[in-house]
Amino acid sequence: MSATPTRRMIAVMVLVPAVVALALWAFAWPAARTAPREVPIGVAGSAAAAAPLEQRFEEHEGAFDVHRYDDEAAARTAIEDRVVYGAVVAGPGGPRLLTASGASPVVAQMLKEAVTAQAQPGTRVQTTDVAPLPSGDPRGSALAASVLPLALAGVAAGGLVTMLGLRGRRAAVALVGASVMVGITAAALAHSWLGVLDGNWWAEAGALSLTVAAIAAPVAGLAALLGTPGIGLGALLMVLIGNPFSGAASAPELLPEPVGAIGQWLPPGAGTTLLRSAAYFDGHAAAAPAVVLSAWAALSLAAVLLGGSRRTTSPAVPAPSKPSPVPTA
Repeated sequence: MSATPTRRMIAVMVLVPAVVALALWAFAWPAARTAPREVPIGVAGSAAAAAPLEQRFEEHEGAFDVHRYDDEAAARTAIEDRVVYGAVVAGPGGPRLLTASGASPVVAQMLKEAVTAQAQPGTRVQTTDVAPLPSGDPRGSALAASVLPLALAGVAAGGLVTMLGLRGRRAAVALVGASVMVGITAAALAHSWLGVLDGNWWAEAGALSLTVAAIAAPVAGLAALLGTPGIGLGALLMVLIGNPFSGAASAPELLPEPVGAIGQWLPPGAGTTLLRSAAYFDGHAAAAPAVVLSAWAALSLAAVLLGGSRRTTSPAVPAPSKPSPVPTA
């Protein structure tokens, strides 16, 4: 057995378990350690009535980041602006809970259970969903499930552009065009057919397109700079890291630190946050994730153009010169 096949055999035996271990760590560890960590919530009402509620939340050290509001209207505005996930309104008839299942159905349920546990025995806590999920996706599972297909679509687009030999401007145009078409197709399926999104149709399509572009362009950019291994590196970053770190199935504040924060700086996490803002909150708090996605797309497209220009301007290998004919007498 030659040395090269032996090395390849050993590489397969080592790399496959390593990738499996990485995937299990990235997917299973955050899911197994889900818990509230500085989840922003609001407490509204007079100081005397709201203080006991605020104190009960602060007893859960590190779990909640409590914001004080003067009245229910201010708390509703904070929820609609995506400053807090929900709020408890103190009143003479007992606490009232405001939730936003569009931001995270898991957090909404968690707040309901927490407030109910704190209320007097037999007290029914009145709950109002300020930003409800559509009837086509009452549990928010369809939106959470869309992150992986978007990541795979982006990786496929970046990989195809590389494997088809597109370079420079042609590669950039193909990436942008494919991303726009994926966004329009996904919006047509999710909004128009399945009814799991109910915001502005074009805003949702734009959010989906920008998310795919921010995934596809880095894959192609890494391939343009590093060669074919760049595709694998991009897929590793976007699928095995970005997808489970996105917090789409729960919320970034429920993931172990610093996973939640890291996930919001990666395209799958930023794309999920942007899509929620577009679909359920009329675009509120969309600026930060849009900037993150735009930066990924712009810098990576620059890498694609740079890689194409490097290949174009690389010095050509001179052709072997033909021997001069020997003159005959």
